[in-house]
Amino acid sequence: MNFLSTFRNAVNYLKKFGVQNAEKEAAMIISHFSKKDIAELFRDNPTFNYDLISKIENALKRRSKREPLQYIIGYVDFYNLKIKVGRGVLIPRPETENLVYEAVQILKITSKSNINTKSSDCEIVDLCTGSGCIAIAIGKEFPHLQICAIDNSKKAINYAKKNARINNVHNITFIKGNLFAPIKKYKKNVKFFMIISNPPYIKNSDIEKLMPEIKLWEPLTALNGGEDGLKYYRLIIPQSREFLKKGGYLIMEIGESQTKSIINLLKDHGYKDYEVKKDFYGKERIIISRYT
Repeated sequence: MNFLSTFRNAVNYLKKFGVQNAEKEAAMIISHFSKKDIAELFRDNPTFNYDLISKIENALKRRSKREPLQYIIGYVDFYNLKIKVGRGVLIPRPETENLVYEAVQILKITSKSNINTKSSDCEIVDLCTGSGCIAIAIGKEFPHLQICAIDNSKKAINYAKKNARINNVHNITFIKGNLFAPIKKYKKNVKFFMIISNPPYIKNSDIEKLMPEIKLWEPLTALNGGEDGLKYYRLIIPQSREFLKKGGYLIMEIGESQTKSIINLLKDHGYKDYEVKKDFYGKERIIISRYT
């Protein structure tokens, strides 16, 4: 069977199971398993052997059960990196690239004067690291900085370590633990220049409304932010002052309509300097606060 016939069959199959963007996903699946560029496939219309057709059909069956495409092909592109993902680890979203971008801009301006690049201590900590995408993207940009990345999931930490190796990043210490707990235990008296986090922030009541790809496959512990979505902000913000250097930054991704509540939390715990940034959809997505 040639590419165009395989592609048409794949599109129709995915549409039958309610998969959005069936054309794009069918092309991505075929491209991944054939190891050929999509443009090349459409141009040359190559013939596929039985083994390749079998692999593509198996992938389509997995997708028909609403398994995320990223789990099927095994990775996601994030901030010019390949991040390995699979069941048990949250898939990095494009919006989170905004979080990395804002952190990188701050570090470019301030790292020379505010960060001790010769220290073996971590200067940045990434809480709820998941796949490690945030820490690895920053670590790639600043190989001279030491970063700690923490997550409560052993499976997530294992993925994060693999992703650091895949992307040739060697300046991150990955630690299994709950938020600041391992720092209190192993790195007493340490102060960070930057605390960064994309914590769970979806309300309990909104979990059931999520797409099947999310609610049936991704780890709910990495999504569920409690009754009002603010559970982890209430834990991170009060403790952050204890671990930030004077002039240091707390940078967090936030959910829709959470800005006002999180600003109030920041004010309640002594933060006076903060800024809200929008994502490429125009939604308030990042909040940057500074310990002054």
